[in-house]
Amino acid sequence: MKKIILLLLFSVSVFSQKTTIAFDSQVLGESREITIGLPPSFEKNPNKKYPILVLLDGDYLFDPFYGTLNYGAYWDDLPETIIVGISQNKNNERYDDCNYDEANGVPSGKGAKFFEFIGAELLPYIEKKYPVAPFRIIAGHDTTAGFLNFFLYKDNPIFNAYISLSPELAPDMENRIPEQLSKLKQPIFYYQSNGDGDVKKLQTSIKQLDTNIKQVTNPLLNYKFDNFAGASHYSLVLYSIPHALYQFFDAYKPISSTEYSDKIVILQSGYVDYLTNKYEVLSKNLGLKIPIRVNDFKAIEAAILKNKAYSELDKLAEIANKNYPKSMLADYELGLMYEKTGDLKKAAKRYQTASQLEEIGDLTKNMMMEKYDDMISQTPKK
Repeated sequence: MKKIILLLLFSVSVFSQKTTIAFDSQVLGESREITIGLPPSFEKNPNKKYPILVLLDGDYLFDPFYGTLNYGAYWDDLPETIIVGISQNKNNERYDDCNYDEANGVPSGKGAKFFEFIGAELLPYIEKKYPVAPFRIIAGHDTTAGFLNFFLYKDNPIFNAYISLSPELAPDMENRIPEQLSKLKQPIFYYQSNGDGDVKKLQTSIKQLDTNIKQVTNPLLNYKFDNFAGASHYSLVLYSIPHALYQFFDAYKPISSTEYSDKIVILQSGYVDYLTNKYEVLSKNLGLKIPIRVNDFKAIEAAILKNKAYSELDKLAEIANKNYPKSMLADYELGLMYEKTGDLKKAAKRYQTASQLEEIGDLTKNMMMEKYDDMISQTPKK
């Protein structure tokens, strides 16, 4: 019974962040149903900024995206994200919303208005109401997946990342999209997928688009295509969502054991530079500024110790002081440097100072005092 109650409480705490509103659009001349999903920690972190994910076909794409992002955020593999789902299945709105001119292959009629609604009304509303990071994602499925590509026709696309699930492409889109991607002046993440059980008439143009994009050499493009074996037009959605999100947020993930062994510990030097570069890329490409994780500090520390590059602990201490100025981390790293280089007196002093500061990670006041006593006991008496 207790387990059931706890489960219910957990469900309420998570899904209470999901709100559906009627959005009165002047551009569309009608009210549209919008579902907004806020991260579980939203109320606890009023100053934190979040990426935005705009979901076309929000009626059925909202929950799988919401679940994947919350699960990834729980393990700190994915950043917490504000999700904005646009309902489009009422009276077949999705087809009118995605209307385009067959002759020139661009949005027309209701499609042109819907395009403007997203960029000129919905996004400004969300960005004024909530603290957002400068990283916007848009996702859709078949008809809406094709439509979202129109945002790439602009010289300065308003979205940074695109998730196109089995897209139904507009005329000549398989050529126009690669042409635009080749001219990028800002980093763009692009993901598309289909399955070998997908709708046959869609597969030819999807694969042609994939072939053409793979010929683009612009370094600002981060592209991935998945063709899932055994996946249908609908099941491919569940395969695709984590693939797309983990592609976009690869730089966000903490240092893993694989990254440590394959990329860090094998370096001859520059361990701290690797750490700072990792978070600079996160800020530059994803617009996310977060403190360097304590576990990432420990990974770099372990690489430094393994390779006996003790002088880099000084630089690591500088970074620690910037990220956690009230904690004992910086003084601990300096104490470790002096200990490893044989200056036990200075090491003892640093460990003593650390013992008076805030604990962090697995570093405790008792641990610092034990390190201090150990240094004193090894220091030669005059």
